[in-house]
Amino acid sequence: MDKIIIKDLHIYAYHGVNIEEKIKGQNYYIDVTAEADLRRACHTDDLDDTVSYSKMVKRINFAFTAEKYDLIEKAAQEVADILLGEFPKLQAVEVTVRKPEAPVKADFGFVAVSIRRTRDDK
Repeated sequence: MDKIIIKDLHIYAYHGVNIEEKIKGQNYYIDVTAEADLRRACHTDDLDDTVSYSKMVKRINFAFTAEKYDLIEKAAQEVADILLGEFPKLQAVEVTVRKPEAPVKADFGFVAVSIRRTRDDK
């Protein structure tokens, strides 16, 4: 299966179990790998035969910021749901949400969750 990849999408949002996270917010980075059959677009060079990554980014942003969630697992699921729900050419999506400023008393680069959902999961 062919892939459309969005890496390091930076979004400021208000997710977290701690109340401070929901008030102050923090930086998140999202990676999405979306699977679709892109053969037709490869031959036609027509945007209608693929999935617009620009439109995908707008919907990811909307899904990730529409509400405040305790868990980044839930935020990742909302992103997967909106992508599979609004882009019928997509067969599967992998969504990774990285939280580099998580309130953990340790020296780390980021914490993250990664989920993979297919159209059959819906």
